[in-house]
Amino acid sequence: MSDDSPSLYLITPRLTEALSFAPVLEAALDAGVVACVLVLLDGRDDGDARKILRTLAPIAQDRGAALLVEDNVQLSQRAGADGAHIRVTGEEEEHELNDAIRKLKPDGIVGAGGLKTRHDAMAAGELDIDYVMFGEPARDGYTPPFSGTLERVGWWAEIFNVPVVGYAAGLDQVEELAQAGADFVALGEAVWNDPRGPASAVRDAMAAIAKARADVP
Repeated sequence: MSDDSPSLYLITPRLTEALSFAPVLEAALDAGVVACVLVLLDGRDDGDARKILRTLAPIAQDRGAALLVEDNVQLSQRAGADGAHIRVTGEEEEHELNDAIRKLKPDGIVGAGGLKTRHDAMAAGELDIDYVMFGEPARDGYTPPFSGTLERVGWWAEIFNVPVVGYAAGLDQVEELAQAGADFVALGEAVWNDPRGPASAVRDAMAAIAKARADVP
């Protein structure tokens, strides 16, 4: 692992409105250093989606976190977000990513996820993207086995310069991802569903990252 500790990357639940989630997000962000917040929306119309993003964007941005939108470059531009996370697979990969890059770069952030194969990841990494993500849940909720995510993160960190995000389904996976070389550790349900509250989960994740760094010779 590099001298710099990984940062946290939070993935929201699928949201239908923002007012009830806003204080939850505030609590999480106030508990530790978070680099990015990826907002997942439930497919409502763009008007509702813009309201959600415009409510959450300043909460994240005022705390130094970038706010990203899933798979919707136009919405990202219109709602004051900082960029987009594009889930890409196979033949559509280059077109979708290049469209996002053309519209959002150089000022915005473009990340690539949903990468099923090493080939998909390497093809994405050749483009002007800001990170690749491994292990995040699919739209249907399926989460890849952690062993595969850990292996993929270690492989990428060893070879490539583009930053890598590793998804942790539980807090017990954070330290291993940090040790494997993740630049960012992504957390979703492990934060929002923690019975102690999101702040406790974020603090535990920060402690796990600090331990991983301390263990590096």
